Amino acid sequence: MSRVSKEDVVDGRRARSERSKQAIIDASLTLMEEGVLIPTAQQISDRSGVNIRSFFRHFEDMETLFATIDEQIRESTEALFLGGDRQGTLEERILHAVERRSEGYEVETNMILSTAAQLWRSETLRKNYARYQRGLRKDLDDWLPELKQLTRTQREAVDAVASFEMWHRLRYHQGLGKRAAIDVVVSLINSLVES
Repeated sequence: MSRVSKEDVVDGRRARSERSKQAIIDASLTLMEEGVLIPTAQQISDRSGVNIRSFFRHFEDMETLFATIDEQIRESTEALFLGGDRQGTLEERILHAVERRSEGYEVETNMILSTAAQLWRSETLRKNYARYQRGLRKDLDDWLPELKQLTRTQREAVDAVASFEMWHRLRYHQGLGKRAAIDVVVSLINSLVES
């Protein structure tokens, strides 16, 4: 009969604890992706199979959970928007930039809506959202160096037109298909850049 060492017991507890913590993160993401835009600790606990007391042993509050989730998904989220074919004429690059963003927006719609719905109550989400917005603006400058020649008003208009809020309005509120929404955004950016 083999004896279980104290270290093995501690390692086993640590592994269970990490599994529980990851289950909470995964449940949070799943709920948001399913459209539960403001999941409660109880909903997350129920979905993860981790009791509510354990939830709060892993995450002292929702802010801690939001920070941990962002840390875990930041790279994959940013990868949805970065990259792509950045060669060609101005018109081609505008089209490629809008297509790239549209792909990211389509994948992340419920996550972005969840973040927006909770900005009022979360300093962590406000900070992270602002960081993503700065990143998207910088990325658009990389796609389209010509934006540096615009007036401030024109440049701000380009960001507004290229935003998730505009995308969501076209797709959800106006009921446009993806291709039609891309065409609208491309047309508006072209008119701003060429004016």
